[in-house]
Amino acid sequence: MSCPPGTFPHNYQQGETFFTLAQQFHTTVAAIQAANPSLDPYNLQPGMVICIPIGMPPSPCPPGTFPHNYQQGETFFLLAQQFHTTVAAIQAANPSLDPYNLQPGMVICIPQAAPVPCPPGTFAYTIQQGDTFFLLAQRFHTTVAAIMAANPGVDPYNLQPGQVICIPGAPQVPCPPGTFPYTIQQGDTFFLLAQRFHTTVAAIMAANPGVDPYNLQPGQVICIPGAPQVPCPPGTFSYTIQQGDTLFKLARRFNTTVAAIIAANPGIDPYNLQPGQVICIPS
Repeated sequence: MSCPPGTFPHNYQQGETFFTLAQQFHTTVAAIQAANPSLDPYNLQPGMVICIPIGMPPSPCPPGTFPHNYQQGETFFLLAQQFHTTVAAIQAANPSLDPYNLQPGMVICIPQAAPVPCPPGTFAYTIQQGDTFFLLAQRFHTTVAAIMAANPGVDPYNLQPGQVICIPGAPQVPCPPGTFPYTIQQGDTFFLLAQRFHTTVAAIMAANPGVDPYNLQPGQVICIPGAPQVPCPPGTFSYTIQQGDTLFKLARRFNTTVAAIIAANPGIDPYNLQPGQVICIPS
């Protein structure tokens, strides 16, 4: 089999999936699919040749760690405190570094922290590049003051990627703009979800780069592109369910009754409303 430029041949081994191959070769499931348009990813056979796109170079840091760019004045001791690890663990992850001769811009591998014991009513969140308390407050529908109160030892002006903090409220998937969170139900597949929500498998995969589409678990939250359109009957209007909504709250908000909302949505499960779900509200 001749593979296209920018790819190389790989002999499929029992148990492999496009997702595990994407992780192994530092590429994406979508890129592997594009390089193998005639292959059925649900019917891979041992010995089959798969064309693998040449991916990004692997991270210089070992598994279980993440890269950190050294800043002037930092020490292994300060980094250990900041990232909830130990000096010994940082030294073990960086055997070639001289801790007494660190230079600005040098990459240090930081061991992943043990889970932060977040207080009741909050959940753990790992800081990403560009995060601020203000942006996090907007994303998770809380306030800067509430985030600061839940993290008394954290400097909000010196957040570091990989740092774990506590966010007030219930955990949510920070879905990208133009998508909404959806909780996987038994039997769901990307193909069925694409049909249900009038999108494509490729679009769902692009919105969920870390999700293995061949190993979806009930209760897992993913991001769905767009918003499902519901043809509402006359005398009603469409409404997109938000986190925390109940039919009782919606009935009060829109001056109607729970019975009237259920009647306008005959297939609805009033005990399992999902953020992003579109329902019809009587006018």
